[in-house]
Amino acid sequence: MTLDELLAREAIRDLMARYTTAGDRLRVDDFVACFTQDAVIESERVPPDRLFRYEGRPAIRAWQERWRRGEGGTHGATFVRHHLSTSRIELEGADGARAWTYWVAWTDIGPDHAGTYLDTLRRAEGTWLIAHRRVRLDWEAPNSLFRSAVANSGRGAEPGH
Repeated sequence: MTLDELLAREAIRDLMARYTTAGDRLRVDDFVACFTQDAVIESERVPPDRLFRYEGRPAIRAWQERWRRGEGGTHGATFVRHHLSTSRIELEGADGARAWTYWVAWTDIGPDHAGTYLDTLRRAEGTWLIAHRRVRLDWEAPNSLFRSAVANSGRGAEPGH
């Protein structure tokens, strides 16, 4: 492995940490800055009423602003902390990568829900960003405080979202 490859991997790990902390703290500007202009974020392995897909920074920003405003009684948690664990990063040339990262979200009830981030990443102007993130739900607690959160925050069903 070359020094450039090591630096790319560390920059991608930093990106993942910035995404997680910004999302947990509802820092919308910091969250949106983790994505390319044409990025897609979408859910996978969830019931139809909880599917979401947002395309482009403006749609991702609008979704996060709804979370911050708590529209629709988004969830019942007083805090959320996503913990990242195993992450596999495969570099695809100097400016592309794919990553698979396990995560678990903790809330007031303890482990609330867990899954895998399936990412396509791109270096744009020297910075690694998320170009496409699939948020795969692998498990959720029967009393998950986030069970209705996605549906209540707007699912991105309208075109362009």
